[in-house]
Amino acid sequence: MANVALVETRTSKTNFKREFDDAFTFDRYQLCSDPSVKKVLKRNCDIEIDIDAYEWIILVGSDALKYFTKINSVTEYSGKLVEDKFLPVINPGMLAFKPEAKPVWDTSKESIINYISGLVQDVIIDESVAYGIQDTEECNEFIRQAIAHPTPYVALDSETTGLYPRNGYMLGISLSYDGVCGAYIDTTCFDSDTEVLLQELFDKKTIVFHNAKFDIAFFEYHFNFKFPNFEDTMLLHYLIDENPGGHGLKALSIKYTPYGDYEKPMYAWIDTYRKEHGILKSDFQWGAIPFDIMKLYAGMDALCTFLIYEKFVKIKKNAKLKSVYDNILIPGTRMLIDIQDNGVPFDLPRLTMAQDIMQEHIDTAITTLYKNDKISRFEEIQGKEFNPNSPLQLRKLLFDYLGLQSVSGKKTGTGQLSTDAEVLKELSDQSDVPALILDIRQKSKIKNTYLDKIIPQLDRDSRLRTGFNLHTTTSGRLSSSGKLNMQQLPRDNPVVKGCIRAAPGHMIVAMDLTTAEVYVAAILAKDSALKEVFKSGGNFHSTIAKRVFGLPCEVEDVAELFTEKRQAAKAVTFGIMYGAGAGKISEQVTKDSGKYFSKQEAAEVISEYYKAFHKLKTWLEDSQKTIEANGFIYSFFGRKRRLANVASKDRGIASGAIRSGLNFLVQSVASDINLLGCIDMNAYIKTKGMKSRIFALVHDSVLAEVPDDEVEHYSEKLQEFIQMDRGLSIPGAPIGCDFEIAEDYSMGKFEKQYGV
Repeated sequence: MANVALVETRTSKTNFKREFDDAFTFDRYQLCSDPSVKKVLKRNCDIEIDIDAYEWIILVGSDALKYFTKINSVTEYSGKLVEDKFLPVINPGMLAFKPEAKPVWDTSKESIINYISGLVQDVIIDESVAYGIQDTEECNEFIRQAIAHPTPYVALDSETTGLYPRNGYMLGISLSYDGVCGAYIDTTCFDSDTEVLLQELFDKKTIVFHNAKFDIAFFEYHFNFKFPNFEDTMLLHYLIDENPGGHGLKALSIKYTPYGDYEKPMYAWIDTYRKEHGILKSDFQWGAIPFDIMKLYAGMDALCTFLIYEKFVKIKKNAKLKSVYDNILIPGTRMLIDIQDNGVPFDLPRLTMAQDIMQEHIDTAITTLYKNDKISRFEEIQGKEFNPNSPLQLRKLLFDYLGLQSVSGKKTGTGQLSTDAEVLKELSDQSDVPALILDIRQKSKIKNTYLDKIIPQLDRDSRLRTGFNLHTTTSGRLSSSGKLNMQQLPRDNPVVKGCIRAAPGHMIVAMDLTTAEVYVAAILAKDSALKEVFKSGGNFHSTIAKRVFGLPCEVEDVAELFTEKRQAAKAVTFGIMYGAGAGKISEQVTKDSGKYFSKQEAAEVISEYYKAFHKLKTWLEDSQKTIEANGFIYSFFGRKRRLANVASKDRGIASGAIRSGLNFLVQSVASDINLLGCIDMNAYIKTKGMKSRIFALVHDSVLAEVPDDEVEHYSEKLQEFIQMDRGLSIPGAPIGCDFEIAEDYSMGKFEKQYGV
C-alpha cells in the first residue's frame, strides 16, 4: 500500500478514515498545532513533515493547498493531481453547513481513492494530441479534412494579443474536429484559399467555442468571418451551474477531461520569461510566446473544448434549459457582440474638463479638512500631519480623539473598527469631520477610478468598448467587466454619466423598466388585487399604500399626507420579493423616512400587506415549499436555480438560500423580459438598416445613441419589443417603460451641476 499523508489546517473532529471509506491508511498532520489560532496565516504554520517520505499527500482545504503549492482555488483542483503527489480536496466538514458542495466532495473522494489505488494513469500531452501548423498547404489540407469529417461540429479557439479586437490581432487559431487531437495554426500562413476554406467550414459545421462572444468578435473584426451556427461550452456549463466563477476552460478541462491543467508548462515559461526580462504581469504580450510553446497549449484548448461539448450537449435534453440556451443565451451572445462593438460614446473634451473640475473639488475639500480645528488639534497631539488615507490614523482620530461611536460596530477582516464609506456616513451625524473625509474619498474615487482610467482606453472614435456578460450572475442579470464596469457608475454625482454624450445630431435614449419585479410577481402569483394596482395607473407606491392601509384620501395626495405609510408600503413591496422580514423592513423604512420605524410596526404593515394581497403570500409560501422540497426551482423562462443549501444545518445559510430562490423567481424573469426585448430591438435595427446603436444594458435599463430623426421610431419599437406578450402580461397594463432622452447620460444633470 502506498504511503499517504493527510494535511489539514488545524486539528479537527472530522473522521477522515470514514470519509474516505477506509480505502487507505494515512498519517495525519496539521498546518498549525495551536488551537487558539482562528485565521491561520503562514507565520502560524508549524507543521513538520517530510514530503519525500510519502507517495501521496492529501491537502484538505485551501490553506493546505496554498501552503504547499502556488494554487489558491481548492474547489477547482479538488480531487485532481497537483505537482506529482499532492491531492487537494475540499473539507468534508463543511458539508453539513453547505450541502451544495457534496457533489464536489463525492467526485473528489472517488478520484483520490483511484489515484492512491493506482487506477488512474497519467496522461501524456505531446504532439499526438496537440500539434502546430505553420505551412500554408498543410494548413489548407487540415481544414479540408475538417470539412470532410463526418462529425457535424468542430471546436474552434483563437489566440490573440489583446482582449479587444481593436487592441490586438490574432496570433493563430485552434481546431479539433475528431476529439482525438487539436491543431494550432499560425495565422501568418493564411492565404486567400485558407480564408475561403475556413468560411466553408463555418458554413457547413456547427462551430463550438468556449466563450463565443470573445472569439467571434475577433474573427468578425479581423477576417469578416460569419458563423451561422455556433455553440458555447461556457454557456452550456452555466446552465448546469449558475453560480459565479468556475466557467473557465481551464477549470472545466480539469474537471471533465483527462488532460487536467495542461496550460501549466506554458505559464511556467511565461513566468521565467517575465523574470528574465523584468516584465510585469500586466505588461506581458502574448505575441512573445514562441510558436513551439504556444502550439501545445492552444491545440489542447480546442481538443478540450470538443470533449467538454460532447459531455455538455446532453444538457439540451432538458427542454427548459434548452429553451433558455436557444432563445436567450445564444441570441444574447449575438446581441452583445454588436453592443460591445458599438461602444460607449464618450465626449473627450468633457472628460478632460471633468478631470479638472474633480481635481478642483478635491483640492477645495482637502483645504477645508485641514482648516478644521479638530484636525489641527489632532495633528498637534500626534506631532505629525494627518493622513486621511491612513486607516490607523483615521481610527485614532474618529474613535480615540473625537470619541465617535459606530452604531453598526462594523469591523475589518483583522478585527479593527471599520472606517469605510458606510461607517463614515453613519458617523457624519456626530461630527463634521467624517463627512469631509467621505467627500474627499468619493471625489477622489470618481477621478482616479473613472475619469483618469477612461481617457487612455478610448478608441480613436472616442468610444470605449467594454464587456457585458451573460454568465456571471445566478439570476441571469447581465454584468459588466473589462475596461469599464457600466453597472457601477457613480449614482450620486453626474460627472461620469455626463461624459457619456451623444454625437452631434444624436441623443442618448435611456429606457428603464418600472416596478418590473413586482409586475412579474403579480402575474406569477395570480394576485388579481395586485394586478388591479397596475391597471389603475397613477403613482404605484401611493396606490399600494392607499389599498393596504385604507387611507382616506386620493392616491395623488398619499405622498404628502401619509409619507411614512407610503415609505412603509414601498419597503414591503420590494422587501418581500427578497424574503425580507420585519427587521429588514424596519431598517429600510427608518433609513428612507428618517424616522424610527419599529420592528413591531413593520410586522403589522407586512400583515396588512398580505391581507390586501393574499394570493401573493400564498405564492411565496408555495414557492418556498418547492425550494425546500426539491433544492431547486425553475423560473418562468426556464432558468434553473440550484439551492441545495436549504438543507444546511446552519439556519442562516438555509434561510439565505430560500431568500435567494424567491428573489430569483422575480428578478430573473424581469431581467429576461428586458434582455429579450433588447435582443429583438437589436435585430430590428440591423434588419431595417437603422443608425441607432444600443451601447449598454445597465440593470433594468437599455441605453442607446440614436439619431435625432430616429428617436421617436426607436423608442416606439423598443417599447413594443419590451412589452411584447411572452406569456407574462396583465391585459390592459403592459410592463412599465420609462424613457429619458437627452444629449448625455446624466440627462442634463452634469451641465446643471457644473454649469458647463
